Amino acid sequence: MQNSPQDYCSMERANTSLARTKSEQLAETLEAAFKSPMNSDGVSEGGSGGTLSGKSSKRLTTAASPGRTTSGGNKNIHIRKSRSAQMKFELDDVNSGAALSRASSASLGFSFSFTGFNMPPDEIADSMTFSDDDILVVTQSCFSAHCIIFHVQVTGVNGSLHSPISMVVAAEDLEAGMRKQKFQTEPSLPIYLKFRDLTYKVIIKGLTSTEEKDILNGISGSVDPGEVLALMGPSGSGKTTLLNLLGGRLNQPTVGGSITYNDGPYSKFLKSRIGFVTQDDILFPHLTVKETLTYAALLRLPQTLTKQQKQKRAMDVIHELGLERCQDTVIGGSFVRGVSGGERKRVCIGNEIIINPSILFLDEPTSGLDSTTALKTVQLLQDMAEGGKTVVTTIHQPSSRLFHKFDKLILLGKGSLLYFGKSSEAMLYFSSIGCNPLIAMNPAEFLLDLANGNINDVSVPSELEDKVQIGNSDAGKRNGKPSPAVVHEYLVEAYETRVAVKEKKKLMVPIPLDEEVKAKVSSLKRQWGASWWQQYNILFCRGIKERRHDYFSWLRITQVLSTAIILGLLWWNSDPNSLKGLQDQAGLLFFIAVFWGFFPVFTAIFTFPQERAMLSKERAADMYRLSAYFLARTTSDLPLDLVLPVLFLLVVYFMAGLRMSAAPFFLTMLTVFLCIIAAQGLGLAIGATLMDLKRATTLASVTVMTFMLAGGYFVKRVPVFVSWIRYMSFNYHTYNLLLKVQYKHMTPVLNGMRIDSGLTEVSALVAMVFGYRLLAYISLRRMKLCAQ
Repeated sequence: MQNSPQDYCSMERANTSLARTKSEQLAETLEAAFKSPMNSDGVSEGGSGGTLSGKSSKRLTTAASPGRTTSGGNKNIHIRKSRSAQMKFELDDVNSGAALSRASSASLGFSFSFTGFNMPPDEIADSMTFSDDDILVVTQSCFSAHCIIFHVQVTGVNGSLHSPISMVVAAEDLEAGMRKQKFQTEPSLPIYLKFRDLTYKVIIKGLTSTEEKDILNGISGSVDPGEVLALMGPSGSGKTTLLNLLGGRLNQPTVGGSITYNDGPYSKFLKSRIGFVTQDDILFPHLTVKETLTYAALLRLPQTLTKQQKQKRAMDVIHELGLERCQDTVIGGSFVRGVSGGERKRVCIGNEIIINPSILFLDEPTSGLDSTTALKTVQLLQDMAEGGKTVVTTIHQPSSRLFHKFDKLILLGKGSLLYFGKSSEAMLYFSSIGCNPLIAMNPAEFLLDLANGNINDVSVPSELEDKVQIGNSDAGKRNGKPSPAVVHEYLVEAYETRVAVKEKKKLMVPIPLDEEVKAKVSSLKRQWGASWWQQYNILFCRGIKERRHDYFSWLRITQVLSTAIILGLLWWNSDPNSLKGLQDQAGLLFFIAVFWGFFPVFTAIFTFPQERAMLSKERAADMYRLSAYFLARTTSDLPLDLVLPVLFLLVVYFMAGLRMSAAPFFLTMLTVFLCIIAAQGLGLAIGATLMDLKRATTLASVTVMTFMLAGGYFVKRVPVFVSWIRYMSFNYHTYNLLLKVQYKHMTPVLNGMRIDSGLTEVSALVAMVFGYRLLAYISLRRMKLCAQ
C-alpha cells in the first residue's frame, strides 16, 4: 500500500528538533529563491530565466513559495506565472508513469528531485492542458530532515479547478542544487598516456667503486582522459620515481623504456599542458592564498586572456577548492602561522589546476590530511577526470572509500609491477592467484601487505607453498610461512604470466585522435603565459611582497640602529683637523665599508639555496624564463636593501661630525650603496655556485675576512705576490672612495694614497656589481634545475 503525502508528513513530524531545524533552513532557502517581485495586479514580473528543452510543449509551470503552512492556515499564496517560469516539469515523463526525476532552472541556479505524487495516472491528462497563465496555489507544505512536501492547487484563468498535486522535494537534492557549477568543465586537449617497459637505475659512487641500483623494473601501463590512475606501493617501491618519469621531471641516460603522450614523445609544449603537484607543499610563506593563486594565474595562463580574466580564474579556483574563508590568510611556514595543512595542500593543487591542465600528476596529495579532507581532495580529482582530464596520483594508504574512487591501479613492490588494471578488479585478480584476505580488511591495506611480502591474515596460494617445499630451503621460510622475498617473486611471476602480455598488446592499439591533435603534443615550441617584460614585473612585485617582512623585521632594524648609535657615541663630534682625529675618522670610515660589505653578503647567500625548490618547481612548469626571474629577484632586493643604510647614515654621519655639506653626504651615501650592491653580487654568486648553505657560509666567511684584511687599513705594505687580492676587494675600493669624499678639500695625499676624483674605485665597484651577478646567472643556468 502506497503512503500518501499526508502519511509522510505525520511520520516525519516525529523526528528530532535538530532535523526540523535543518528542514526549516531548507524551506526558508527555497522560499527566498521562489519569491519574485509582484506588480500591482499580483502578477509576477517575468524575468529572463532560462527554460529546459523538452520533447513536449505541454508543461506544468510552478512558482509557489514553499514553507510551513501559512499563518492561520487560511492564507494561500496565489501566483500567476508568465512565460519566464522559474520551474518547469516535463509531463511526458509523468504521463508514462515515472516519477519526475529532475527539474532545473537556469534562472534560479539550483535543481530539485521530485520523488512522489499522489495524483492518479488517469488524471494527469487534465494537468496537461494547463497554460502559462494558470494560477497555482500552495495550500499546504510540510518538511522534515529528508524532504519538503508541497500541496498545490491549480486554478485556470476561467476559474476552473484542476486536480491538486502533491510533490516531494528531496532535501539532499536541494542542497546539491545550491552548489556552484563545477570549475574544471571547460574542454582541454585530451592526452592519452602510455608507458612500456620503463626502467630506471641510479649510480651510487663509492670511494673505490661505483654501483648501480635498480629503482624501476619493466613498468607498463596506460591512462586515458576521464580516468584516475593510482600508483600504490610501500615506501621505497618507486612510486614517486615513476610519477616523475611520467611527468617529464627525470631525463637521465639511466632511463629505459618508452613514454608516449598521444603516441608521441615528451616535448616542451607539454609543460604548459601538465600540472604537477609535488609531495612537499612548496609555497611562499608570506603570501596570502589569494596572492599565491593570482600570481600563478598571471604567469601561467595564456596571453590571450586579459589580466582581469586571469584574476577571475584565480577566484574561481578559490571558490572551487573551498578556500574563501582563508583567501586573505598568509600561507605560513615553519616559523610563520598560516593556513592549515589541508588548506595548504589545496592551494598547491589550485596552483596546477588553474591552467586547466590536460594531464595532472599528484604525489601523495592526501598525506597528512584527515579522512574527510582526503576524501574531498580525491573527489575533486575525480570531478576533474570527468571533465576530460587525465589524472595520475600516487597514494600511500587510502581508506576503502578512497580506493573505490580510482579507475585504474598500479601496484608496485621493490620497483616491480605487481598489478595493473581496473581498481575494481584488483581483488578478483589476487583471488584468482590464490591470495585472499582471511579477515575483513580495507582492500588497499590488503594490497600493501602483499606488496611488502606480508601474508599474515592472507591465504597462501598452493603454488607458493609447493614452490617453497620443493626448494626445501629454510631461507625461503619465516615462521613457517614464505619469506617476503619469495612472496614478491611469486607475485611478479604471476603478473608476468597472466596479465602482462595482454596489457602490452593493448598498448599497441593506436589512440582515437586525429593526426592534427597528435601533432600539437609533439610541438617543440614553448607556450609562455606572459611576455618577458610581464614576467619581470610580476616576479618583481611578488618578490617585494614576499621579502618585505624579512627586511623590515624589528630584529634587523634594531641591529642596524643600535650599531649606528654605538658608532655615533664612540666617534661623537670627532675633529678631522688634528692628526689623531683624522686617524679616528679613517677608522670609522673603514668600519662603515666593512659593515656594509659583510652584511649584504651573508644576506644574499641564502637567496638561491632557499628558493631552489621553488625555482625548480616553477621552471619545470615553464612559468617564466630564468633570465626574467634572475633579474627580478636581484632588482627587487635593491629598494629593500637601501632603506636601512639610509637610516644608518642619518644617525652616524651627523653624530660623528663628518663633513657637514650636502655633496659629501650624498656622495657618501652613494658610495655605501655601491658597496652594498657589489657585496650582494658576491653573495649571490657564492650561493648560486654552491647551492649549499653550510659550504656557502664557510666560503663567504673566508672571502670577506680576506677582503677586509686586504682593505688597506690594517696593512699598508702588502707583499707583491698577494697584492692583487686588494684589487678584488670591495672593502678596499669603498674605503678609498670614502676617504676621497671626506678629505678631498684637505690634503692631496693621505696615508700614501693620492686623493683624486675616485673614478678608478667607482669603475672597479661597477665591474664587481655586474661581474658577480653574471657569475651567479651562469651558475644557475649550469645547474640544470629542471628538465629542459
